[in-house]
Amino acid sequence: MRMSEPTGGARSRPGPAGEHFVVVFAGFHRPWATWIGHRLESHGHRVTLHRWDPRREVPLESALGDLLMASGRLLLVLSDWFFQLGPRRDGEWSEALRGIVAANSERFAAVSLTNRALLPATAVLEPVDLYGIGSQEAERRLLGRLGLPPGPPRRSIPAGPGSRYPGDPPAVWGEVPRRDARFTGRDDLLNQLQEQLTDAEQGTAVCALLGMSGIGKTQLAAEYAHRFSSDYDVIWWVNSDMRGTQRERLGELAAELGLGSGSEPGERIRAVREALRRGDPYGRWLLIFDGWDDIDGAGELLPEGPGHVLITSRNRSWTTQGATPLEVPGFQRHESTGYLMRRAPRITADEATEVAAELGDIPLALVQAAAWLGESDMEVADYLRMVRDGELSGLADQGDFDGVPRSSLTSWSILINRLRETQPHAVELLTLCTSFAPGRIPIGLVRHLPPAELPESLSWLATDLPSWTRALDSLVNYSVFTRDIRGTVPGEPGPEQESVRMHRLVHDIVARLTSPEERAEHRRIVRRMLAAADPGNPQDTRLWPRYAELLPHLEPSGALGSHDERVQETVLNCLHYCHRSGEFRTGIELAEQVRARWTELFPPEHPRMLDLTVRQGNILRSYGVFRAAYEIDRDMLERLRASTPAGPRPGGGTVLMTATSCLAADQRYLGQYTEALQLQREVLNTARELLGPDDYFTLNAHHNLGVCLRLLGRYAEAYDTDLENLRRRESLLRTRHAATLVSGISCARDLRLMGRYRDALARQELGMRMHLQVLGPQHPQTLRAHHNLVLCERRAGGFQDVGAAMASLLEQMEQVHGRGHYATIGLVVDYGNHAREHGDLGHARDLIAEGEAGFRALLGPAHPVTTGMLTNTGLVLQASGERAEALTMFESAYAGLSATLGPEHPWVLGCALNAAAGRNFNGRLDAALELSRDTLRRARHVLGEDHPLTLSCEVALAADLRALREHEEASKVEQDALQRLTRTLGAQHPHALSARQRTRPYWDFEPYLG
Repeated sequence: MRMSEPTGGARSRPGPAGEHFVVVFAGFHRPWATWIGHRLESHGHRVTLHRWDPRREVPLESALGDLLMASGRLLLVLSDWFFQLGPRRDGEWSEALRGIVAANSERFAAVSLTNRALLPATAVLEPVDLYGIGSQEAERRLLGRLGLPPGPPRRSIPAGPGSRYPGDPPAVWGEVPRRDARFTGRDDLLNQLQEQLTDAEQGTAVCALLGMSGIGKTQLAAEYAHRFSSDYDVIWWVNSDMRGTQRERLGELAAELGLGSGSEPGERIRAVREALRRGDPYGRWLLIFDGWDDIDGAGELLPEGPGHVLITSRNRSWTTQGATPLEVPGFQRHESTGYLMRRAPRITADEATEVAAELGDIPLALVQAAAWLGESDMEVADYLRMVRDGELSGLADQGDFDGVPRSSLTSWSILINRLRETQPHAVELLTLCTSFAPGRIPIGLVRHLPPAELPESLSWLATDLPSWTRALDSLVNYSVFTRDIRGTVPGEPGPEQESVRMHRLVHDIVARLTSPEERAEHRRIVRRMLAAADPGNPQDTRLWPRYAELLPHLEPSGALGSHDERVQETVLNCLHYCHRSGEFRTGIELAEQVRARWTELFPPEHPRMLDLTVRQGNILRSYGVFRAAYEIDRDMLERLRASTPAGPRPGGGTVLMTATSCLAADQRYLGQYTEALQLQREVLNTARELLGPDDYFTLNAHHNLGVCLRLLGRYAEAYDTDLENLRRRESLLRTRHAATLVSGISCARDLRLMGRYRDALARQELGMRMHLQVLGPQHPQTLRAHHNLVLCERRAGGFQDVGAAMASLLEQMEQVHGRGHYATIGLVVDYGNHAREHGDLGHARDLIAEGEAGFRALLGPAHPVTTGMLTNTGLVLQASGERAEALTMFESAYAGLSATLGPEHPWVLGCALNAAAGRNFNGRLDAALELSRDTLRRARHVLGEDHPLTLSCEVALAADLRALREHEEASKVEQDALQRLTRTLGAQHPHALSARQRTRPYWDFEPYLG
């Protein structure tokens, strides 16, 4: 099939011998032309596709005569759009059809794609109707019209771009904006865009449509999606002007692809990206990110794989992200005049040319001008005179309009002020929308408000449905708004679900034409709307799309600085949503904005400030910004303590308790384990006193106490604490409650750290099954349970495929958390230790280096976890034969952790075990023996005589004694260790086998932050 382009190159593919057909179509109907070509080729014919859009100044008979120069028969794809090419008057079409077409009727045939009556003169073409029928009937009618024999195809044409029947939509259609029936021109630009995407190497097909506001980037992207829809199985539109709504929308694709992901946007996004990368279940996909100007963190969202990505943006830095830029210019003059004449048929070609020149061929300005001239009876001369005289030209003097000409701004001013005179309700609705953010506006929410909450002048918004409908229809007709398809329920489009889209430039212009008094009143209304729309439960994942919808409008409505308690609660709920949904970056930015406003409203110790601090700290901590969380929590606690008088005060105890709990959490993550334990005991005692032992907060405080004990290496105490809390949660909540499952993980971790490997594995296997049933495989808590299960299997021995399990889990962790999250980094380290243990030193070196660098960047160089990582680096160096360098790492880890955690912490004992080995391997035998004796003594005191780490210290001591020829003592020590290892772990456990083979034991560091 050959594609003929009048203004740019040709594409050809050799076809079989047979009759030759030239399919002539308007660019708007490319999918139909392509499908017709595929079907004719399958029946053994040659096809040329010819996009036809002759300039208006070329006589129609001449343009049709040029078509006759091609060999073969001409098949015209007729529609309303086809007869608007130019545009041309009906009389010119009728004359040409009765003239040159009738004279060459044997060369012409036609299909019709409209359900409206065509011009009577089209009877000469004998068009066959393909509108609203299935593919088989359409093919039968097509062949019949061309006089071709029916029957099965003569040759098989592989399914490919454009081969799908246009009446069959893609398998996944992601709410692309409605197709603009008045879309004009841009054919060459659309074809260039398709070539860039199609010709790009797989995995790099990203194109950014760049240009100023109002130039038509969004309309171009929407038209591309419709025009080339038959090239794709998945087309998904993502509004990207706000990061939170962008991520929520992209994550929604997971369900459409049938992916078994969880509810958090981050988790779903990573599942989507992985499915797109694999091309499973669909390899032909198109993602459109509309209005993506902030490219920070774009790499976390941009997918790779066999599909295509299209971005619209004003940011010209997309090349740094690997996108191919495509500049979107203004209309060409013939496109401008053609659009104006189609939208406002009463104006002449000369008048259209004059208007287009005055407005600089900017599409958005032309849309407004065409709507005004088409809907009103104003003469073009009067319209141009007002534009040139600069009515309300002061608007342009305010600047910051992204290069939009003064004439365009004046044109908008004219429209809005004329509407103010003739349709005041429309302007009231329009100005109300400027108190939302530009883009998608859920305007129907206003009809949820009781009329009493609206000023008398605006009560009609909630009570007068006919006025509401007229106002909205008028604004749509004048192209001020477009209706948003997400805002209505299919088959039941009620006004309460109404949403519109408002261009940022129009939003800015209308806002500047609104009086401060109106603006203040409308912002109050929108704030009440947002509060009324708040579902009130940000923990319910089913309600997250609503919170994502509210987020963009908090700041423009003034909600962040509102004195209204309901609005303040909505702001806090949106912050809670950001935390629960994993939208940490959005939450951090929002929390900073709220703090700046609330600092002016409330004293630092006010309960609202405490609520804000708790939510802000939770978000910062979850994102890994531990120091910032600590600073705001410490400041809050100090202020509360200073302002709280001695003795009981109603509510004061719970406020202090909450603030203390937050600071204790920060201290745990910052490595201040002793201080955290002290504060956590205080929190737990206060919770028991004020709330009772069975309150949910008390149970959480009990759980956090166990975390503190575990971080301090007091594993038996942690286990007793966690086991008691597990039993209480099972009784008070339920066995399948998420908090109960967390306690199960803690108990299994305690058992593993106590050396009770088989007990730990049995408990965690059951816990893992429960997590899969209750929370699903991709939930962050399930991944935490899975991580602990893999470590239990590794320590228990006998599990042959721990490495494969770790690799698979790491892939899931990266999808859910990202590579730089502390949970993922911890698994990277454990995987590296396993790789080293099994001889894959290259992989181990890379993973351990990544983990060490990650924790150093996240926690700083002096954190216990960062220090402990040095011993893992040393083990890799030692396995590689770099013994002197390894000893340096071992000694640094040992000295550093001894200074911060004390000599008896299990982490310190493990580092001492490795340091003694390093001394031995470097010939420092006396120093090795001395350290081994001391380490064994401390291990027996801290962990007990039968703990695996204690027994490893005993095996190491025997090796150091042998090295100094103390054979009698070495034999006695070794025999005792072997007996205890066999009794404790079993004769076939890897530790016991290694001890019998006299392999020097080691200890690898498992990073844990709590």
